[in-house]
Amino acid sequence: MKHIFLLLMLLVLVVTGCATTDVAVPDDKKGKDISKRDKDGRDDVVKIDRDKIRDGALTEEQIRAQMASLFKDIHFSYNRYDVPEEEKASMRKIADWLLKNTGVSVLIEGHCDERGTNEYNLALGDQRAQSVRNYLVSLGVPAHRLETISFGKEKPACNEHAEECWLKNRRAHFVSSK
Repeated sequence: MKHIFLLLMLLVLVVTGCATTDVAVPDDKKGKDISKRDKDGRDDVVKIDRDKIRDGALTEEQIRAQMASLFKDIHFSYNRYDVPEEEKASMRKIADWLLKNTGVSVLIEGHCDERGTNEYNLALGDQRAQSVRNYLVSLGVPAHRLETISFGKEKPACNEHAEECWLKNRRAHFVSSK
């Protein structure tokens, strides 16, 4: 009887230990896509506060076009979350644009490649998103306009098992905050 109980417990541990983890996105963190997909199939989306967009300002179509050209993914080295030097010029352009367009807020998603545990990659993805957010705040973007979320390795941009693909997955991605 004791052996059967131990075998059942071992079976439960094996089955639950091998299960994958789904990432639940809170309703307040889900994005509303008001843009078109770019040539790589990614969404470059934005939240627009119409009350803050004055007459003669950018139209939604113009905002979408500018977002598609400016808000590219920020890529990271393996197991790193510090903003790479080669990405800082791009982030300065993003910050300048956000400072000029005060009715726009964004959600920064942190992503990782497939290597590592779910827990590790969720934490690393969070650090990547926070690092991008903190850098934009240091450039003057108000923190309340920048939300973050981590998807770890759950939403890859590329599904191949090679370094070139993994680099595409180690990213911070900009989407709408509502």
